[in-house]
Amino acid sequence: MRIGIIVGSHRKDSQSAKVGRYLASVIERRRGVSHWTLDLGKTPLPLWDEALFSQGEQWSGLPALKAQLDSSDAFVMIAPEWHGMVPAALKNFLLLWGAGSALSHKPALPCAVSASAGGAYVIAELRMSSYKNNRLCWLPENLIARRVKAICNEDAAVDDAALQAEFSARSEYAIDLLVAYANALRDVRALDIIDHETFMNGL
Repeated sequence: MRIGIIVGSHRKDSQSAKVGRYLASVIERRRGVSHWTLDLGKTPLPLWDEALFSQGEQWSGLPALKAQLDSSDAFVMIAPEWHGMVPAALKNFLLLWGAGSALSHKPALPCAVSASAGGAYVIAELRMSSYKNNRLCWLPENLIARRVKAICNEDAAVDDAALQAEFSARSEYAIDLLVAYANALRDVRALDIIDHETFMNGL
Protein backbone atom coordinates (compact mmCIF):
# COMPACT_ATOMS: atom_id res chain seq x y z
CA MET A 1 0.00 0.00 0.00
CA ARG A 2 1.16 3.53 -0.79
CA ILE A 3 -0.08 6.81 0.70
CA GLY A 4 0.49 10.21 -0.89
CA ILE A 5 0.94 13.20 1.40
CA ILE A 6 -0.06 16.49 -0.24
CA VAL A 7 1.23 19.58 1.58
CA GLY A 8 -0.98 22.49 0.52
CA SER A 9 0.97 25.49 1.82
CA HIS A 10 2.59 27.98 -0.56
CA ARG A 11 5.49 28.52 1.85
CA LYS A 12 8.78 26.79 1.04
CA ASP A 13 9.49 26.00 4.69
CA SER A 14 6.03 25.66 6.17
CA GLN A 15 4.46 24.44 9.37
CA SER A 16 2.26 22.27 7.14
CA ALA A 17 5.35 20.53 5.77
CA LYS A 18 6.48 19.90 9.34
CA VAL A 19 3.14 18.23 10.07
CA GLY A 20 3.52 16.24 6.86
CA ARG A 21 6.89 14.92 8.01
CA TYR A 22 5.38 13.92 11.34
CA LEU A 23 2.49 12.07 9.65
CA ALA A 24 4.98 10.37 7.34
CA SER A 25 6.68 8.98 10.44
CA VAL A 26 3.32 7.68 11.66
CA ILE A 27 2.72 5.98 8.30
CA GLU A 28 6.20 4.42 8.37
CA ARG A 29 5.26 2.49 11.49
CA ARG A 30 2.55 0.61 9.55
CA ARG A 31 3.84 -2.64 8.11
CA GLY A 32 3.60 -2.85 4.35
CA VAL A 33 2.68 0.85 3.92
CA SER A 34 4.94 3.29 2.09
CA HIS A 35 4.50 7.00 1.38
CA TRP A 36 5.60 9.88 -0.81
CA THR A 37 5.14 13.63 -0.43
CA LEU A 38 4.22 16.46 -2.78
CA ASP A 39 5.04 19.78 -1.10
CA LEU A 40 3.31 22.50 -3.14
CA GLY A 41 5.46 25.15 -1.49
CA LYS A 42 8.65 23.56 -2.84
CA THR A 43 7.13 22.14 -6.04
CA PRO A 44 4.42 24.58 -7.13
CA LEU A 45 2.09 23.63 -9.96
CA PRO A 46 1.00 26.03 -12.72
CA LEU A 47 -2.42 27.57 -12.27
CA TRP A 48 -5.11 25.65 -14.11
CA ASP A 49 -5.77 26.82 -17.67
CA GLU A 50 -7.11 25.36 -20.92
CA ALA A 51 -3.61 24.33 -22.05
CA LEU A 52 -3.99 21.43 -19.62
CA PHE A 53 -6.19 19.68 -22.20
CA SER A 54 -3.81 20.27 -25.11
CA GLN A 55 -0.73 19.22 -23.15
CA GLY A 56 0.74 22.72 -23.12
CA GLU A 57 4.43 23.02 -22.31
CA GLN A 58 3.77 24.24 -18.75
CA TRP A 59 2.05 20.92 -18.04
CA SER A 60 4.94 18.71 -19.17
CA GLY A 61 5.55 17.56 -15.59
CA LEU A 62 1.98 16.43 -15.03
CA PRO A 63 2.37 12.82 -16.32
CA ALA A 64 5.05 12.15 -13.69
CA LEU A 65 2.79 13.52 -10.96
CA LYS A 66 -0.15 11.49 -12.28
CA ALA A 67 2.01 8.36 -12.11
CA GLN A 68 2.68 9.07 -8.43
CA LEU A 69 -1.04 9.59 -7.78
CA ASP A 70 -1.98 6.49 -9.78
CA SER A 71 0.34 4.40 -7.64
CA SER A 72 -1.24 5.70 -4.43
CA ASP A 73 -4.06 3.94 -2.61
CA ALA A 74 -4.89 6.85 -0.30
CA PHE A 75 -3.95 10.43 0.49
CA VAL A 76 -3.34 12.79 3.38
CA MET A 77 -4.27 16.35 2.36
CA ILE A 78 -2.70 19.00 4.59
CA ALA A 79 -4.12 22.51 4.42
CA PRO A 80 -3.18 25.51 6.54
CA GLU A 81 -6.12 27.76 7.35
CA TRP A 82 -5.37 31.10 5.70
CA HIS A 83 -8.04 33.73 6.42
CA GLY A 84 -10.45 30.87 7.10
CA MET A 85 -9.77 29.30 3.69
CA VAL A 86 -7.88 26.51 1.95
CA PRO A 87 -4.82 28.00 0.17
CA ALA A 88 -5.02 28.44 -3.58
CA ALA A 89 -2.21 25.94 -4.25
CA LEU A 90 -4.22 23.05 -2.84
CA LYS A 91 -7.46 24.10 -4.53
CA ASN A 92 -5.53 24.37 -7.80
CA PHE A 93 -4.14 20.86 -7.29
CA LEU A 94 -7.66 19.50 -6.83
CA LEU A 95 -8.87 21.29 -9.98
CA LEU A 96 -6.46 19.30 -12.14
CA TRP A 97 -8.13 15.92 -11.69
CA GLY A 98 -11.55 15.05 -13.09
CA ALA A 99 -13.70 11.94 -13.35
CA GLY A 100 -11.76 8.74 -13.73
CA SER A 101 -8.63 10.50 -12.52
CA ALA A 102 -5.89 9.28 -10.23
CA LEU A 103 -7.91 10.45 -7.22
CA SER A 104 -11.18 8.75 -8.04
CA HIS A 105 -12.67 6.45 -5.41
CA LYS A 106 -9.60 6.71 -3.18
CA PRO A 107 -9.80 7.78 0.48
CA ALA A 108 -8.26 11.00 1.74
CA LEU A 109 -7.66 12.18 5.28
CA PRO A 110 -8.11 15.97 5.61
CA CYS A 111 -5.65 17.63 7.96
CA ALA A 112 -5.96 21.33 8.80
CA VAL A 113 -3.14 23.39 10.27
CA SER A 114 -3.68 26.41 12.50
CA ALA A 115 -1.31 28.69 14.40
CA SER A 116 -4.04 29.13 17.01
CA ALA A 117 -7.26 27.26 17.74
CA GLY A 118 -8.70 27.37 14.20
CA GLY A 119 -8.76 24.85 11.38
CA ALA A 120 -12.43 23.87 11.25
CA TYR A 121 -13.24 26.09 8.25
CA VAL A 122 -10.60 24.32 6.15
CA ILE A 123 -12.04 20.91 6.91
CA ALA A 124 -15.56 22.10 6.04
CA GLU A 125 -14.37 23.68 2.77
CA LEU A 126 -12.53 20.57 1.61
CA ARG A 127 -15.51 18.36 2.34
CA MET A 128 -17.94 20.74 0.64
CA SER A 129 -16.27 21.74 -2.60
CA SER A 130 -13.36 19.58 -3.68
CA TYR A 131 -14.59 16.09 -4.59
CA LYS A 132 -17.54 16.49 -6.97
CA ASN A 133 -15.85 15.56 -10.25
CA ASN A 134 -12.63 13.91 -9.13
CA ARG A 135 -14.57 11.49 -6.84
CA LEU A 136 -12.05 11.73 -4.02
CA CYS A 137 -13.52 10.09 -0.92
CA TRP A 138 -12.96 12.13 2.22
CA LEU A 139 -12.75 10.13 5.43
CA PRO A 140 -15.40 10.97 8.02
CA GLU A 141 -12.42 11.42 10.37
CA ASN A 142 -10.10 14.44 10.24
CA LEU A 143 -7.04 15.94 11.90
CA ILE A 144 -6.46 19.53 13.00
CA ALA A 145 -2.95 20.53 14.03
CA ARG A 146 -3.85 23.42 16.35
CA ARG A 147 -1.17 25.68 17.86
CA VAL A 148 1.09 24.03 15.33
CA LYS A 149 4.30 25.73 16.44
CA ALA A 150 4.04 23.77 19.71
CA ILE A 151 3.74 20.30 18.15
CA CYS A 152 5.47 18.01 15.64
CA ASN A 153 8.86 19.67 16.05
CA GLU A 154 12.08 17.78 15.31
CA ASP A 155 13.26 18.75 18.79
CA ALA A 156 10.60 17.20 21.02
CA ALA A 157 11.74 19.41 23.89
CA VAL A 158 10.15 22.35 22.09
CA ASP A 159 6.74 20.67 21.94
CA ASP A 160 3.89 21.24 24.34
CA ALA A 161 3.67 17.75 25.83
CA ALA A 162 -0.09 17.72 26.31
CA LEU A 163 -0.86 19.09 22.83
CA GLN A 164 1.60 16.68 21.23
CA ALA A 165 0.15 13.68 23.06
CA GLU A 166 -3.36 14.59 21.92
CA PHE A 167 -2.32 15.11 18.29
CA SER A 168 -0.21 11.94 18.29
CA ALA A 169 -3.05 9.76 19.56
CA ARG A 170 -5.47 11.22 17.04
CA SER A 171 -2.93 10.80 14.22
CA GLU A 172 -2.31 7.13 14.99
CA TYR A 173 -6.06 6.51 15.02
CA ALA A 174 -6.73 8.46 11.82
CA ILE A 175 -3.92 6.82 9.85
CA ASP A 176 -5.14 3.37 10.89
CA LEU A 177 -8.59 4.31 9.58
CA LEU A 178 -7.10 5.64 6.35
CA VAL A 179 -5.29 2.34 5.76
CA ALA A 180 -8.50 0.39 6.43
CA TYR A 181 -10.49 2.57 4.01
CA ALA A 182 -7.74 2.22 1.40
CA ASN A 183 -8.00 -1.56 1.56
CA ALA A 184 -11.79 -1.44 1.30
CA LEU A 185 -11.93 1.03 -1.59
CA ARG A 186 -9.32 -0.92 -3.52
CA ASP A 187 -11.94 -3.68 -3.72
CA VAL A 188 -14.60 -1.17 -4.80
CA ARG A 189 -12.40 0.10 -7.65
CA ALA A 190 -11.90 -3.48 -8.80
CA LEU A 191 -15.65 -3.96 -9.31
CA ASP A 192 -17.13 -3.42 -12.76
CA ILE A 193 -19.64 -0.81 -11.58
CA ILE A 194 -17.79 2.52 -11.90
CA ASP A 195 -18.94 4.35 -15.05
CA HIS A 196 -17.27 7.72 -15.49
CA GLU A 197 -18.01 7.85 -19.22
CA THR A 198 -21.77 8.02 -18.67
CA PHE A 199 -21.62 9.89 -15.37
CA MET A 200 -18.67 12.21 -15.91
CA ASN A 201 -19.63 15.02 -13.55
CA GLY A 202 -21.08 14.92 -10.09
CA LEU A 203 -24.51 16.47 -9.63
